[in-house]
Amino acid sequence: MSARLIYVMDPMCSWCWGFAPVAEALIAQARDSGVSTHLVPGGLRTGGSALDSATRKYILEHWQAVADATGQPFRFEGAMPDGFVYDTEPACRALVTARELGVEGVWPLLALIQRSFYEQGVDVTTAPHLVDLAEQAGFDRMLFADTFARADTRAATAADFGWAQDLGIAGFPTLLAERNGQLALLTNGYQPLERLQPLLGRWLQQAACA
Repeated sequence: MSARLIYVMDPMCSWCWGFAPVAEALIAQARDSGVSTHLVPGGLRTGGSALDSATRKYILEHWQAVADATGQPFRFEGAMPDGFVYDTEPACRALVTARELGVEGVWPLLALIQRSFYEQGVDVTTAPHLVDLAEQAGFDRMLFADTFARADTRAATAADFGWAQDLGIAGFPTLLAERNGQLALLTNGYQPLERLQPLLGRWLQQAACA
C-alpha cells in the first residue's frame, strides 16, 4: 500500500501564504502517521509584463482579504513597486530545484520564499534572491544555482504546471490525498485547520487499515 499527500500550491499565491500554518500542521499530522507529502508548484502567474497601478491595487486588496481571513502578516508598504513583474515561475522552479536536490529541504525553502515576499517585500522572482534563500535553507549555493538554471529543471517545472492543469486544478492551495494511485480531494482553497484536521485524520486511519 502506498499513500502520500500532494500539496499543489504556488509560493507567490496569497491564499497559499494564508494557508501556510494549516498546511504545516497537516503535513506534520501526516508525517506522524508515516505518510509523506509531495509538493507540486502549480504556476499561478507565469510570464507577463509589469503590473499597472489598477492591477497592483486589485492584488493588494486581495492580500488584505487574505490577511483579514487568516491572520497571516503582510507588508503592504512598498509591495510590488513600479516595474514589478508578477511572474511566479522562478519561485516555483526554485521549489522544483529543491525537490530535486533533497526533498526535505523544499519545506524550509518554501517558508523562506513566502516570508520574504509577503512579510519583507523581497522580489523573489529573481535568481540571485532565490539562490540566497536556498543557501539559507541549507543548500549548496553553486549546486542550487546550476540546477535552477538547467533546461531539464525548467521542463520539470512546466511538467508540474501541466499536471495540475490536466487535473483541472484551477485554484490554490489544493491538498490531495493519494492511496494506491487513487486521488481524494481534501481541500481546494483555504479552509481552517479545525475543519481539515479531522478529515485528514479519517483518511489516515483508512489508509492505515488498507
